[in-house]
Amino acid sequence: MNKYPDLKATRHTSQDEGLIFEKSSPGKAAWKLPPLDVPEVDSKELLGSSARKDLGNMPEVSEIEIIRHFTRLSTWNYAIDLGMYPLGSCTMKYNPRVNEAVVRMEGLANAHPYQPEKISQGALRIMKALSECLVEITGMDAITLQPAAGAQGEMTGLLMVRAYHESKGAARKKVLIPDSAHGTNPATAATVGYAVENLKSNANGMVDIASLEAQMNEDVAALMLTNPNTLGVFEQEIHKIADLMHAKGGLLYMDGANMNALVGKVRPGDFGVDVMHLNLHKTFSTPHGGGGPGSGPVAIKKILEPFLPTPIVIEKQDGTLGLEYNSPKSVGRVRAFYGNFGMFVRALAYILANGPDGLRQTTEDAVLNANYIRKGLQGTFDLPYSTPSMHEVVFSDKIQAKKGVKTMDLAKRLIDYGFHPYTTAFPLIVPGALMIEPTESEGRDELDLFIEAMKRIAAEVEEDPQTVLGAPYTTRVSRLDETTAARKPILRWKPAS
Repeated sequence: MNKYPDLKATRHTSQDEGLIFEKSSPGKAAWKLPPLDVPEVDSKELLGSSARKDLGNMPEVSEIEIIRHFTRLSTWNYAIDLGMYPLGSCTMKYNPRVNEAVVRMEGLANAHPYQPEKISQGALRIMKALSECLVEITGMDAITLQPAAGAQGEMTGLLMVRAYHESKGAARKKVLIPDSAHGTNPATAATVGYAVENLKSNANGMVDIASLEAQMNEDVAALMLTNPNTLGVFEQEIHKIADLMHAKGGLLYMDGANMNALVGKVRPGDFGVDVMHLNLHKTFSTPHGGGGPGSGPVAIKKILEPFLPTPIVIEKQDGTLGLEYNSPKSVGRVRAFYGNFGMFVRALAYILANGPDGLRQTTEDAVLNANYIRKGLQGTFDLPYSTPSMHEVVFSDKIQAKKGVKTMDLAKRLIDYGFHPYTTAFPLIVPGALMIEPTESEGRDELDLFIEAMKRIAAEVEEDPQTVLGAPYTTRVSRLDETTAARKPILRWKPAS
């Protein structure tokens, strides 16, 4: 059987282009320094014992060799410029290039966080405008832009929840977290000092109201609810959930990582959410992946405003903007300076470029794309929940597992078809999950190619499972021993002896 499918064959090549790590030859150089115009000084005089005795066997290569080396490396990476990222829950949408042009404007890119407020008015106005936009989009009352990522946003939100309950003289001990929540939620609650109590989902993949009624008491500080949840399902009884929490003095926290399904359509503040974080690096189209950069603003209702991190952008009596540090009940600073400013610029550019109608359209397109994939693959892959999907759809490997093929095997084979894999084995509520989120970035042609690739892989499982179990075949590195890689990682290159 041909193990190199023709579908999207132009995206990858199996040709071995070689490496240059061992191409060093003494005397080769890609540069030439001008003659010294100052007296030569031994490095040991300047650095003492810190001076290296040699360059560590660094390669000596020519300019063309080093250019080709880095150019080849760039072609080995997958990128949104090449094709879709179907990573469910990650919202790997396309980042408009105009955002990058704006953030690199000299006055913004070179602004220093220690410069005086009087010459930082433009930067402060960007922060204020973005805050106002996000407050309107979420239906909340106030916001902090400070957290550097979604998980830090969760921490900041729960710190404010804790401070609120302590101000009432009732330091509560527990946080309820549904089994359909993001994995960072229980970790965050534990980090802040709460005991975590799991909340079961019902047959529709939503919070089980009877379980919530039974578990909710005066010891519960908050419910951390991902909505839409990790199944891509909207919590249809969200108002009832909010009422149950508030009736016994608890607060409703919403993980807003999946706001890509809600922007312009509904506002969490309107259905009873007290505190929530946003992921600017997901919903509002700023680059992410590889550990950063990120931004996780936290929007809150009025009752939590006294506890916001400082500083807060305020408008002074003379009309200028400034930073207010005096807030006695604040949970304190959670991030150096004011947050990841570059992310603020990109997010505001994205919001203003789209406007209300455009933001609503992106949401509608994201939901449409997910449901197009759901319809195209339903029957080929098991759909564990029949509840309507929002921005993502979750299948399982139940059908393919009968042939010994699991979700990770399917994902590895998908690489041979020119696509980045979907999210595997998550959410945990679905054994063998295939979590797929196309975002609004993709057109119908791309979705059709993805659906066709998945169907071909399913057919391969039926005809010859070993083909899928041995994938990928077109990558520079074949399937890795992931257990050994995790336990005995090789973290640096060493020259051949």
